[in-house]
Amino acid sequence: MNSSLTAERRARELAELASGTAVDVLVVGLGATGAGVALDAASRGLTVAAVDAHDLAFGTSRWSSKLIHGGLRYLASGQFAIAHESAVERGVLMEHTAPHLVQAQPFVLPLTPLTSRKDAALGWAGLRAGDALRAAARTSRRTLPRPRRLSAVETLQLMPGLRREGLRAGLLSWDGKVSDDVRLVTALARTAAGLGARVLTRVRALELGDGGAAVRDELTGDRFAIRARAVVNATGVWADGLVDGIRLRPSRGTHLVLRSADLGGPSAGVHIPVPGHYGRFALVLPQGDGRVYVGLTDEPVTGPVPDEPQAPEADIGFLLDLLDSALEKPVRRETVAGAFAGLRPLLEAEGASADISRRHAVRTSPDGVVTVVGGKLTTYRRMAQDAVDAAVAARGLTAGACRTTRLPLVGAAAPERLAALDAPWRLVRRYGTEAPAVHALGAAPVVPGHATTVGELLWAVRHEGALDEADLLDRRTRIGLVPDDREAALPAAREALAAAL
Repeated sequence: MNSSLTAERRARELAELASGTAVDVLVVGLGATGAGVALDAASRGLTVAAVDAHDLAFGTSRWSSKLIHGGLRYLASGQFAIAHESAVERGVLMEHTAPHLVQAQPFVLPLTPLTSRKDAALGWAGLRAGDALRAAARTSRRTLPRPRRLSAVETLQLMPGLRREGLRAGLLSWDGKVSDDVRLVTALARTAAGLGARVLTRVRALELGDGGAAVRDELTGDRFAIRARAVVNATGVWADGLVDGIRLRPSRGTHLVLRSADLGGPSAGVHIPVPGHYGRFALVLPQGDGRVYVGLTDEPVTGPVPDEPQAPEADIGFLLDLLDSALEKPVRRETVAGAFAGLRPLLEAEGASADISRRHAVRTSPDGVVTVVGGKLTTYRRMAQDAVDAAVAARGLTAGACRTTRLPLVGAAAPERLAALDAPWRLVRRYGTEAPAVHALGAAPVVPGHATTVGELLWAVRHEGALDEADLLDRRTRIGLVPDDREAALPAAREALAAAL
């Protein structure tokens, strides 16, 4: 089946479900986990419908640091099982399912007066332990090179904006980084659609229960029931609003968006130690598009969960202070091009939010609804596998074994084939084998000085289910992270939508 998501396909499949067509599994939520559940279930031969009240990756999944983390930070707190799981899942993405989207990212830990020699020794031991995790996960050395020590000169070559006074040396390590978290979710959803899953945005689940869900089409206001033998609640921080007995403690993670030139054009990520919190770091994350993200915070959140969290000034100031502790030239508040915040769907537990385990949990309610919560972007595939296993067991479904550890996502190919494609490397990193087709639709930039092209907007409408300007600018591309760029790109977005009519 064709993997393209279009407005026409949405209307047709929604009409089928509204008329009473039943499915084996209904997935509610189309972030990384929900899209992963849809793919896992469809790949086992189950019929699937997956809905979201908004859009693909509307919630937490699009607000990540873009890291596919190998689990090093969990070793420091003794969470060995989740550290190993993270390393395994990183290897799955980098070497099997999404090598076009997830590649190695170098990181530098500068050794400055803020880092004692004892802490430097512990840091080096940690990087060696991280390399041991890589080996235990059977990820090749070619995929993730070994850590090594850097001279002060080498450190400055990778991060020119660092403060030179007192810089002794640096430690270089490697981790996984996704070109864009929304691109990963989109690839998951389209791969599931290619296996027959009905992937439907702008469909809000109003009530879940034995036999399916009551839903509302957010475009028309029509209400109807979707019949399903099993229901999986993968709505993240909103999960406890649909199923009783789930208690979450959301945590806010904020990032700054800076222009790369304001930091001297870094070519590697940077770890900046958080004073008084051993093992915690702020991250400087070059995006390869002229932008750099700096993050992230970890603050508990109470009260109603907003659709789109805002980055508070306190978080922005905290991150600027940490960043300035490592830079030669301070970054002023007015230099910040944008900021974003996401909410982690952590299970309620004692202690500070930064110390709560990132291990996921799967719960089955008395009426058979399966809820999957916790976890993180890196482990979405394992979360999805566990959720589908639970749904199959709870409802007695006949399904094949999980296949997603080796199932390539749309656009995936071996590195050699990707390197030979006739398209700009930036597009290859975002679209894989589909990059030449995207490039052929138009190479002109949407906004002067920004890498996103007109072809990407057209592709998003014709193949990726984009229905409005926000889908195009805030999710399929990330132009919207900088408000000035978003405003300048609105006419192009409207032209792309009109061209698809």
